[in-house]
Amino acid sequence: MDDFYYEGDGLRCEGVALEEIAHAVGTPTYVYSHAAIEKAYNELDEAFSGLDHLVCYAVKANGNLAVLRALASLGAGADIVSGGELYRAMRAGFDPKKVVFAGVGKTEQELMAGLGERILLFNVESASELERLEQIAARFGKRARVSLRVNPDVDAGSHDHITTGRERDKFGIPVDQALALAERAKEYGCVDIIGVHQHIGSQITKLDPFKDSVERSAGLVDELKARHFDIRYFNIGGGLGIRYKDEETPTPGELVEAIRPTLEASGTKILCEMGRFISGAAGVLLTGVVYRKKSGEKDFIVADAGMNDLLRPSLYDAHHEIRAVKQNGSVTGADLVGPVCESGDYLARDRELPDAQEGDLLAVMGAGAYGFSMASNYNSRPRPAEVMVSGDRWAVVREREHYADLVKGELVPAFL
Repeated sequence: MDDFYYEGDGLRCEGVALEEIAHAVGTPTYVYSHAAIEKAYNELDEAFSGLDHLVCYAVKANGNLAVLRALASLGAGADIVSGGELYRAMRAGFDPKKVVFAGVGKTEQELMAGLGERILLFNVESASELERLEQIAARFGKRARVSLRVNPDVDAGSHDHITTGRERDKFGIPVDQALALAERAKEYGCVDIIGVHQHIGSQITKLDPFKDSVERSAGLVDELKARHFDIRYFNIGGGLGIRYKDEETPTPGELVEAIRPTLEASGTKILCEMGRFISGAAGVLLTGVVYRKKSGEKDFIVADAGMNDLLRPSLYDAHHEIRAVKQNGSVTGADLVGPVCESGDYLARDRELPDAQEGDLLAVMGAGAYGFSMASNYNSRPRPAEVMVSGDRWAVVREREHYADLVKGELVPAFL
């Protein structure tokens, strides 16, 4: 059963009425289902059954400490892309030997932090980064375990902003350059090339891009082994899509079966780094209707959540289903917009929506990934609260920001 469902006319998360949470905590508020997170992780983990593997969670999708703790407790690894995400992963209890560090612009401080925690792998994305990592490791008497992130030049077929595996994208190293870089690394004394990494994008809804990219990257694994590199890990990346509207998305089982022969032939431990698949459908954004407004022939439902709370619709023109927290079956054609001073501030545009009146509650579905993690204080708006539900229990897992939080760390100089 879906962990967000109607009982009578009220929308619930597991055993808790969302109306109860909204009345107690206010809106806007993100609500996460612990059961949905656990189910998605277990589905991924079981799909790789029979392969030596590690499912890493992409922390960038949703870095709330409660979400991270839930996944660490299940045995997940963590895929991080910043020093801040490393800090979060360590605070949440992840085993550093299950942490992989990606990103094209790791700073010296971030590389030092990863070395200090003795993480499993640095996914190196350029010759300059590998040289910098060698220098830092040598300075502190450390050894760095490295996967070379390759760019297989495969189009993931998703939104242009979240496609990362084409030749023109900033991510990874072209395969031919990766071989030369690995050979150069033989001259280094403090880095060990023991893995190959790829990640071609996010919200991928077809199997062919996965198959093509994995086969190309597996060729590099074979070539490096032939050159006597001890390649132990093959990270196939993440990006498996979820259903926001009417997408037909492959299951984890279908994905793994499509590439299983290639993975088995690699003779390596298989890593993946899924974020959206694990947390995306496990969260909703609760918002209250502030006003109803008509402008000519256009109807607007004005909510207290905006693009600063959930950026995806404005940034990607992304679709999120909108449900009434208390349904009566009535619908209307309207835009669901927020209070931010931008015409691009909307959560749903030109859609058939619940005919919500002022004071009613709405739920923006599928908001558990790239929701709060992309939220901002634009227009000096405090970021929303976050809540986790487990069965019939719920708890605030991030307090709503207050106005004082908006100016924390700001200083007025004495000459003013």
